[in-house]
Amino acid sequence: MSKSVERSRASEALTVCDPVWERLRAETQEMALSEPALASFLHVTVLHHRNFNASLSYQLAQKLGTTEVRAMQLREIFEEALKEDPSIGEAARADIVAYYERDPACHSYAQPLLFFKGYVALQSYRIAHWLWMKGRRAMALYLQSRVSDLFAVDIHPAARIGKAVFIDHATGIVIGETAVVEDEVSMLHGVTLGGTGKESGDRHPKIRRGVLISVGAKVLGNIEVGEYSRIGAGSVVLHDVPPHCTAVGVPAKLVGCAGCDKPSHEMDQMIQNSDAGSGI
Repeated sequence: MSKSVERSRASEALTVCDPVWERLRAETQEMALSEPALASFLHVTVLHHRNFNASLSYQLAQKLGTTEVRAMQLREIFEEALKEDPSIGEAARADIVAYYERDPACHSYAQPLLFFKGYVALQSYRIAHWLWMKGRRAMALYLQSRVSDLFAVDIHPAARIGKAVFIDHATGIVIGETAVVEDEVSMLHGVTLGGTGKESGDRHPKIRRGVLISVGAKVLGNIEVGEYSRIGAGSVVLHDVPPHCTAVGVPAKLVGCAGCDKPSHEMDQMIQNSDAGSGI
């Protein structure tokens, strides 16, 4: 079986049986009934569409389109990406579930798609990354620039980001070109995954599965933050952090374990033993 046929069947399967889409539609219908002033917006953004991918591509295109690069042109690109690579839509669905489960301000699956700029910025990155990997780098960088201008979120399209990722509030997020963010990571606004200067090559952090990065933290250089670790608010991390640990401070020091098995899910940012630090 060819890869194109496999992708087409995967896309069809998601359309036929898609619990995220079914729940999102039901929530949107209820929202339209309870808030008639939003009914037209909700219909054109969600209820009018045949599946999740169509709704997502419409929403992204409407947000990112300009008079020079119109929404309809962008939507065609987004639909092409979602059709050719079903993993983009799968990750977008997993991200919605992550927002719902981890953000106490998120009370429905519909909210991230409709109202949360961190979610929209992350899905825009996913399309930009697809374009980058296809060699369409000018368009990928255009999307990066538009997202930065609109949302104050700057994710390089060459960065590699997994699924079930939660970016809360999102203002001031910066993720560099060679950064890696694995599945189930949570981060808050003002986080930087950056370099340390003008070095070239592989120069950005590798954030492993299930890490929690709190408000305003800076993780700099080609270093690794081990799985299920925590980075405290305002910290500057310049060296590797072992798995299942907490690092806090400027420069960051280890202050004990991560406090739970899955800190990115628990979203517990309280540091209980901050005076027990050791340098890293």
